[in-house]
Amino acid sequence: MILMMVLLFFAVVCPAQSIRNSNNSVIAKVEADGTIRNSNNSVVARINSNGDIRDSNNRLLGKIGSNGDIRNNNNSYLGKVESSGTVRNSNNSLLGKVDSDGTVRNSNNSVIGYAKGVPMRYAAVFFFFHFWM
Repeated sequence: MILMMVLLFFAVVCPAQSIRNSNNSVIAKVEADGTIRNSNNSVVARINSNGDIRDSNNRLLGKIGSNGDIRNNNNSYLGKVESSGTVRNSNNSLLGKVDSDGTVRNSNNSVIGYAKGVPMRYAAVFFFFHFWM
């Protein structure tokens, strides 16, 4: 019971998870509903429960399929996030990886950021596919 109360407290008090660069500075936050805010707290995108990636004006930018496929708004295949966290582009070339602890690495295995507590697919879209930049 106490554990449930502690978990509920943190779910209510800390609903957003931080995305950090390699210097550990917060560069974005992902809210529980999939809203992504930049460091100025402006909404830059939303990823909804069916995988649609939308900009702050609700325009469709792309989609994350349940199988990890990433597609743009024209349904062109851009790449994939594998269940292991490995991220590949449309030519199957390695872009990087999102480790189970949220560490994000490029294709040279260098740390480029951190997304602890952020769904792996969301972190991959943020760091490797740049829909809203």
